[in-house]
Amino acid sequence: MDLKQLLLKDAMIMDLKATNKEDAIEEMVDKYYQVGVIDDKELYKSDILKREAQTSTGIGDGIAMPHARDKAVKRATVLFAKSAKGIDYKSLDGQPAYLFFMIAAPDGADNLHLQALAALSSLLINPELVKNLKAAKTADEVQELFDKAMKEKEAKDKADEEKEKAKEAAAAKAAASDNDKPYVVAVTACPTGIAHTYMAEAALKEQAEKMGVDIKVETNGSEGVKHQLTSADIDRASGVIIAADKKVDMPRFNGKRLVSRPVSDGINKAEELINLAVEDKAPVFHSEGGEEEESSDSGEKRSLWSRIYADLMNGISNMLPFVVGGGILMAISFLLENSVGAKSQWFLFFNNVGNYAFSFLIPVLAAYIAVSIGDRPALLPGFVGGYMASQATASVVSSKSPAGFIGGLLAGFIAGWIIVALKKWLKVMPKSLDGLKTILIYPVLGLLLTGAVMYFMVDPIFAVVNHAITAFLESMGTGNAVVLGALLGGMMSIDMGGPFNKAAYTFAIGTFTATQDGALMAAVMVGGMVPPLAIAIATTFWKNKFTEQERQAGLSNYILGLSFITEGAIPFAAGDPLHVIVSSVIGSAIGGGLTQLWGVNVPAPHGGIFVTPLANKPLLYLVAVIIGAIISGVIYGVWKPAKKEANK
Repeated sequence: MDLKQLLLKDAMIMDLKATNKEDAIEEMVDKYYQVGVIDDKELYKSDILKREAQTSTGIGDGIAMPHARDKAVKRATVLFAKSAKGIDYKSLDGQPAYLFFMIAAPDGADNLHLQALAALSSLLINPELVKNLKAAKTADEVQELFDKAMKEKEAKDKADEEKEKAKEAAAAKAAASDNDKPYVVAVTACPTGIAHTYMAEAALKEQAEKMGVDIKVETNGSEGVKHQLTSADIDRASGVIIAADKKVDMPRFNGKRLVSRPVSDGINKAEELINLAVEDKAPVFHSEGGEEEESSDSGEKRSLWSRIYADLMNGISNMLPFVVGGGILMAISFLLENSVGAKSQWFLFFNNVGNYAFSFLIPVLAAYIAVSIGDRPALLPGFVGGYMASQATASVVSSKSPAGFIGGLLAGFIAGWIIVALKKWLKVMPKSLDGLKTILIYPVLGLLLTGAVMYFMVDPIFAVVNHAITAFLESMGTGNAVVLGALLGGMMSIDMGGPFNKAAYTFAIGTFTATQDGALMAAVMVGGMVPPLAIAIATTFWKNKFTEQERQAGLSNYILGLSFITEGAIPFAAGDPLHVIVSSVIGSAIGGGLTQLWGVNVPAPHGGIFVTPLANKPLLYLVAVIIGAIISGVIYGVWKPAKKEANK
């Protein structure tokens, strides 16, 4: 793709008016909106700010490259802007930024777009080009400068490619002339995979050439893995450089000297990284049983909370498809039940498949939290621990209710850290027995220890809690209907499938079975519908506080909420329990209390909005749901802080 198609003259700002970072971003986003590159300013700006919150895109040397890839972008474009006086952009080198390249990539950007964006990014390490851009007066000059630089780079890349092929051929023949030349390998990666990935690649290659060092750089960008390192490359290398802000394939570097730094260091500290790799100053990377361990030279250590949050998000992102897929099929089954009956094969098919998917929610959540902490050996104990949390216990204390998603969260972290501990304890084993660790020791000991903690501690604790809650509800009776309705409604939102939820639902079912009075069923049904509906409302009206994935999941919660599938809110509750649970409990309690205040009766054990025709006061039943959902949704939307991490 011709760079002129990316560097639109109409989108250039040759005299940026802003005097600070926030205003500069606002001015550039406005320009994009004016020329029709984006159709949603708030969405695009939100994603730009989320990327900035992770690491400043002010890469130093007077250059800033804010970028985002989302649905607001209509066509891949690079906005060029200049500031004569410079702007404090919180750049990595602490210096003002004069040149700005705001990259906009659509969700469905094809490889040509991505290759062009990558090429553009790699050009900016050329100091001569940067100098000429600062002096440029017109948009035509900017396009001409990039056109010339691109042609020069293409010629150089072609020559380098031929040179690399010659080197590989010489290495294959064990040519003596190449044996003494230092050789390192590197991997570059950034969250969006558009700009920093390729700038780090170009900086490392240019610096290596100056130092007389052979280098091969693998890029993990938006196009996928390019120039992938082979076993022969890694074996030959004297050292490995990882310049990345996201996870890359690490076990292949076991036993090599490795320096791991943020991708920005690959751009700004290329000489330092190469020196560490070739002078045997980097620590040796060890991979226990083929699994990754964090290098001691990791550069920027994550805080404990950021690590916990990343582990949690790994579980939630893998659980989401089960919530959405299973939930939608169950919602369809409720629609079919009203028209074809509960014994129809169509109803049973959709309902059963949906329920099968839902049976994996907690195990998958726990399994992938555990994997994030302890890698692949933690999958088995995490999955089984999550399954134990999803089942009514038959442990030392029997219970009719599972531990639910809270127990699943605990199972995931327990399994993950047990595997981490086992890896450290088993380091004393002879190297000859390493193969036994992954196929025998980790699975057996990991499962045994995780199962023991769940069986003897976690499940019994939740069993006692469940028993106490049930006894309390039975002692209340139905004397004060409004208070009881509010209590039952609120309990449906506390743990969304755990002891509180199940105790409230079981109590209402028991009352309905004994008396055929569906008053309390109305309370728990409203209480269970509120959390997912509140999530849907918040993600619709407070979009800037949620990631793209969360907004998409939020839309499905309209259907899940109306279908009385409370579990739709679990991914959000797991990731942000304080704001989600508190706001949900408030709305659910109000909705449940209103059903009793208005004397609403729903003689059905499930169905949500689809059993409205069965209610004695259908309109008031719907009003109770709407009021509860709006209250919770508004509280959650207003109270929830905006996302701090990058979306991409």
